[in-house]
Amino acid sequence: MAMQRTTLPQAAQGVRWEGLALRVDGPDRPPLHYEVADGRRLVLWQGGQVVLLARQRVTHYGVHYARTGHYRSAIPPLRAAVARAYREACPDDDAWYARWAHHLADELRNSPNGPLHEGDWHLLAGMSSYAVDAHLENLARHDPDRGHISWFNGPKEDCRDILPLRPLSAPDTARVKAYRRQYREGVLPPVLLWGMSALNANVVLDGHERLAAALAEGGRPSLLRLNRRQPDEWPRIYARTYVRAYEERIADLERQRDAGDPLGEFWIPSAGRRLAKELDSAYSGSDLTRGWPLPGGADAWEELARAHAPGWHPDTEH
Repeated sequence: MAMQRTTLPQAAQGVRWEGLALRVDGPDRPPLHYEVADGRRLVLWQGGQVVLLARQRVTHYGVHYARTGHYRSAIPPLRAAVARAYREACPDDDAWYARWAHHLADELRNSPNGPLHEGDWHLLAGMSSYAVDAHLENLARHDPDRGHISWFNGPKEDCRDILPLRPLSAPDTARVKAYRRQYREGVLPPVLLWGMSALNANVVLDGHERLAAALAEGGRPSLLRLNRRQPDEWPRIYARTYVRAYEERIADLERQRDAGDPLGEFWIPSAGRRLAKELDSAYSGSDLTRGWPLPGGADAWEELARAHAPGWHPDTEH
């Protein structure tokens, strides 16, 4: 698999590192991929194994899911010696994130069970702006194999931005204890997420034990988030709207300034900074996750649900 990389933000000097833009040449369908069927049904495959079954509610207020326990990390184990070497070589957080982003991009390119397919991707640091920090606390307490992700006004325990693809290990297991020590030392590698538009959440591609370790220490994990890059025409459309609003706002502020209002002069630089943030958000946005048709459609999905999640009957009509 060929891969081209570009540092984000592009063509900018003196700004913080945000991530990598990846252009991937093949395959057409990766080992880890979604297939979809009528009735808002979807199944996540890894090779020939069913990893996750899900069905969206007809009200679009959330999605029911069932994990099968068959997920295997898309990344080989990350060695403690490498983690310490990267932190020693990169005391600056931006450089550290960048080093790990390149490392994980290499591993994803070579992975026999990862999600990369032909097209453009982003590998970004941290969560998106709409993520809620308190949802991580819910995850530490409530992470069932069969559950529900609330999108609007749901139970607190169902609100989440991150869905592990297998259960998180207990805080006192050997691997988690080792990662807890790395967390305290400040060398714990980032958790790798994959943004899934059909779930309106991020699934954990790699780092389930690292996630468990950070939460067990009462902290937050460092994160790198993989998403498909949106087509170029969408940022241009958004940019025109933002620039037009900026021009109108500046014209109004200049009239206030010329009329003697001191706040007009004060708010002009603020409007410029706001435009810069909006444009950066527009050009770093994510496209929908690609899904392929499930052979056999809804009947095939129902058969998979009976085989891999017996007794699971999600109420999707309310």
